Amino acid sequence: MPAKSKSQQQAAGVALAAKKGDKKVGDLKGPSKSMYESMSKKELHDMAATPTKGKPDTVAEVKPDRPIDIASGEDVDVDKDDDKGT
Repeated sequence: MPAKSKSQQQAAGVALAAKKGDKKVGDLKGPSKSMYESMSKKELHDMAATPTKGKPDTVAEVKPDRPIDIASGEDVDVDKDDDKGT
């Protein structure tokens, strides 16, 4: 899974270094710590190896009123009027 931003790619690289034993796990913070705990070495490698050319520095947070598809990470287009039965 490729990184969506430069900061995500960098955090994956730090988490991968910890998985390999090159960095202390106790030094991890924020996203790199959660990536370390939830991703395999291969997943971290794939994300850390993402070219950063053309990637934004950060990805804007997802707003609670904008649901996303967990599998793809893409926004879901939801027509709120359909839920009202009209």
